[in-house]
Amino acid sequence: MKFVDVTNDIAFRKIFGNENKKTSLISFLNAVIKLPENDIVVEVEILNPYQLPKLSGGKSTIVDVKAKDKKGNTFIVEMQISEPDFFYKRIMYYISQSYVSQIVKGKNYGTLNPVYFIGILEFEFGKNPNYFSCHKVIDVETGEQIFKDVEFNLIELPKFNKNLDELETNIDQWCYFIKNAENLNVIPENVRDEGLLEAYLEANKHNWTPQELEEYEKVEIREQDDIGVLKLAEQRAETRGEKREKVETAKRLKNKGMDMNFIIEMTNLSKEEIEKL
Repeated sequence: MKFVDVTNDIAFRKIFGNENKKTSLISFLNAVIKLPENDIVVEVEILNPYQLPKLSGGKSTIVDVKAKDKKGNTFIVEMQISEPDFFYKRIMYYISQSYVSQIVKGKNYGTLNPVYFIGILEFEFGKNPNYFSCHKVIDVETGEQIFKDVEFNLIELPKFNKNLDELETNIDQWCYFIKNAENLNVIPENVRDEGLLEAYLEANKHNWTPQELEEYEKVEIREQDDIGVLKLAEQRAETRGEKREKVETAKRLKNKGMDMNFIIEMTNLSKEEIEKL
């Protein structure tokens, strides 16, 4: 077997946003969100189901997986490769939009249902040393939770370092799958959960169509290009910073009447560059 990189846009949405195979999403939601036994997710409607980009090589038509269960609870699962500016504000805005859009403004507040956010992050975001953290609105003095309708769950993949024999919970096994699937050749023997098993099978490249594999590869190339552009920008900024520092050093030495050869040796600037200062 050869598994895909689950963090790839196409792979992530194919596994968690497949309306014909919802068992994986239901299993993942129940592993992450600690709902009461009588409120666990048993069925979901995927509001933005997986589909390939409408234009070849273009971005996928959805940016996350959004689903609703029979009780009206909304679940948003998002994969974030790098930390964007004001990430927490965007999450707050997104969740707020999902919450208020359930009703017409100012009417039927009692029909509003909870919204749960799950962010799978490939960067460290909070100070909690654990890879998983749950954030709710509580009374900071008593711990009482009066405002119950929004919940934020974060999975910080860089903090997840458990080996296969150290996996203890369902969320451990899911995170191991998300982070390590592309480096595995077989499904781990300790996988018993039906939804997780389905996810492994869905992540097997042999079960993908040629078109899906083509779009998957395009996303990988685009991500590598983005990384390359960022690194080049950082290198150029660093080079410009070093050049400015050398120029300032040359100015100081020149103002002190230091010998030209000495300035050249100390700064690696050319004689022409120093004479122009």
